[in-house]
Amino acid sequence: MIDKKKASIFVGVLVVLAVAAMIILFKGQAAGQGVALKPRPPQPTAPTQNPAPRPQPALLDQPMPDFTLPVYQGGTLTLSSLRGKNVMIVFSRGYAGPEHWCTICNYRYVELANLEKAQKIREKYNVEVLFVFPYAQDTVKTWLEALPGQMESIRETKNPADAANLDPAAKTRMERFRQIFPNDYALTKDEVPMPFPILVDGERKLSKSLGLFQTEWSGSKVDQNIPSVYIVDADGILRFKYLGQNTVDRPTYDYLFKVLDVINSSK
Repeated sequence: MIDKKKASIFVGVLVVLAVAAMIILFKGQAAGQGVALKPRPPQPTAPTQNPAPRPQPALLDQPMPDFTLPVYQGGTLTLSSLRGKNVMIVFSRGYAGPEHWCTICNYRYVELANLEKAQKIREKYNVEVLFVFPYAQDTVKTWLEALPGQMESIRETKNPADAANLDPAAKTRMERFRQIFPNDYALTKDEVPMPFPILVDGERKLSKSLGLFQTEWSGSKVDQNIPSVYIVDADGILRFKYLGQNTVDRPTYDYLFKVLDVINSSK
């Protein structure tokens, strides 16, 4: 009797184990075949978006990517049409804050225009100079119209009428302006210099392709370019590239002219 009872218990345990194994097996097969044990509500499909192309940096000693842009003064300009000349491409920052232009970029533009007038740098270095702005035509017009006021503001900050009575912060600003802006330039609204082609990159295709267009840079949130300079030789090869880390680290024009001297002497 004891053996029969043990045998019955053993058989019962085997049956329970077999049933449990079948349940586990069934659930595993259902999951493996993608069979949902409980109905699920339909999941929304995310819309397909075309990501913006990634910037492709221009490489030194390689051909500068060609581009065509409208010229503020009229017409369009294609980079490759300037073969036979060196080309200095200056990307100005533009806005440094909401409704506030980058003062250093304005000064550097006027400085180079004066150097061209005094020294004929384009002829001297066989170079064409292009200024690129990431704005539409009307915004570039506003930038140009603001130049006389910008130059006057620089002069007033450097040479205040009450310099002896300035507070420490104002004195520090005065000395800083005297260091950054050593020359004084006076412009009138009717005499804004435009000796170089000013390129209107309103759709930011060129600026974005080079990774220069930013909506936040150097502590300000505004549509702007990283101030940059590219020098392309007469064969269309990129020989020099500078991308700013802040607004005051850009190379001087004397330095850039030495770069052009080296490029010209290697031909």
